[in-house]
Amino acid sequence: MNQLGVVEAKFCDLVWENAPLSTAELVKRCETEFNWKRTTTYTVLKRMINRGMFVNENKTVRVLISKEEFYADQSSQYVTEQFGGSLPRFLAAFTAKKKLSAQEAEDIKRMIDALTEE
Repeated sequence: MNQLGVVEAKFCDLVWENAPLSTAELVKRCETEFNWKRTTTYTVLKRMINRGMFVNENKTVRVLISKEEFYADQSSQYVTEQFGGSLPRFLAAFTAKKKLSAQEAEDIKRMIDALTEE
């Protein structure tokens, strides 16, 4: 799944925060939040529907993939493409110029312990 552009990300955030919502409510919110016309809202909505993120049934927009699922997929794809799927290589690159705080290191250790296969 491709990354979201700035406009798409703002639109998706609005839908994720308010779904399910009627298309009329979505148009009103986009007009208020982004100063969009109805046609712009429907154009972006159609684009996100075609990407499998939302569905519009009976004039109600529902979420097919949550924000958390979307960004988890994006993160996994990035690590795969840029670091050959190696989480250690990603962490080495991430911490090359920024050291982890003691709390961050402890949080990561807890995550690793919880995810480690026995």
